[in-house]
Amino acid sequence: MDLPTRLRRLAGVGSRFLVVGALSTLIEVGVFNLLVFVWGWDVVAAKIVASLVALVNAYIGNREWTFRHRDRRGRVAEVVLFLATNAVCTALGAVLVWVGVEGVEAMLGREPGAVAVNLVNLTSIVIVVLLRFVLYHGIVFRASPKP
Repeated sequence: MDLPTRLRRLAGVGSRFLVVGALSTLIEVGVFNLLVFVWGWDVVAAKIVASLVALVNAYIGNREWTFRHRDRRGRVAEVVLFLATNAVCTALGAVLVWVGVEGVEAMLGREPGAVAVNLVNLTSIVIVVLLRFVLYHGIVFRASPKP
């Protein structure tokens, strides 16, 4: 396959991944804000729970739309890889939120407000989305081997 064709395919997969990710991000941010600012949860616990809620949308959207053309290894193996990948990504996101909120608090000398906390959360989401795409593309929803 020539380079322009490969780039077009990657752009198509990438754009579908971003649409699914955008919806998952809206779910994650909504749940995160509900848990932190309505129910008073700790930001790290809220980040983990919000990520897990958004994970359901992410699996269905990516399996059935983004990577539907990819090899289907067994559903159980695929789900295990998806969950393992997302456990790592969720932990990384929680660490990034913790470090970011602590850093902002140290800079301000006070507890950060909603805008700062959400900026930290969104920054963590961007970093984790890039990692997820690489892992989904290369490991979880792998391409079928050439005959």
